[in-house]
Amino acid sequence: MSSIKNILKTKIKKGEIYEYLAEKLKGAGFGGVDIFFTPMGTRVTIYAMRPGRVIGSRGRTIKEITEELEKRFGVENPNVTVAEIEVPELNPHVMAHRIAQALQRGVRHRRVAFWALRRIMDAGARGVEIEISGKLTSARHRTEKFSAGIMPKSGDLALKYVKVGKASVLLKSGVFGVKVKIYPPDAPMPEEVSIKSSEETAQESKAAEGTGSGEGSEGA
Repeated sequence: MSSIKNILKTKIKKGEIYEYLAEKLKGAGFGGVDIFFTPMGTRVTIYAMRPGRVIGSRGRTIKEITEELEKRFGVENPNVTVAEIEVPELNPHVMAHRIAQALQRGVRHRRVAFWALRRIMDAGARGVEIEISGKLTSARHRTEKFSAGIMPKSGDLALKYVKVGKASVLLKSGVFGVKVKIYPPDAPMPEEVSIKSSEETAQESKAAEGTGSGEGSEGA
């Protein structure tokens, strides 16, 4: 198998795992998943607002997830851990699902979008961008975008720091899609310039070599 096909196959598998976990753990405040493939096995980190529900009584739920990853998705030797989301407003997956749930309850899309913008920015984010698509005000499908703060669109800052979460909801008028981008508080500002010492550069190079064998997800 060529390297391109292998990458595509891995991306598809991660997307399928994300969809499975998002549906199974929606009551636990699912906030994304990181998947790292290593020679020793696969490290899976699930982020949730209520970790106890992910683990389940006597570890039953997390055991079911581990078995499903092995049998259904062909994940080799999965090591599943759970991390609690300390600030839900800074997690794009959580906020996208909150917006989708509000739309399902009948809240107007502009109202819920501006509510989410305020919550995210008040939590300390440096920037946020929300896209809601569907038959918003008429029979024609369109997309409306709401933004605040700074949001890098390309380059190293966008690739490294911008977090993205998506959700969808079926309403009477059709399917609505929600996409949330967050530029977190610890991300550098575009105008900030820093000079790294030779020691820092050498340490980063060693760290990159050590993680080169494993591939991480973007939280699907």
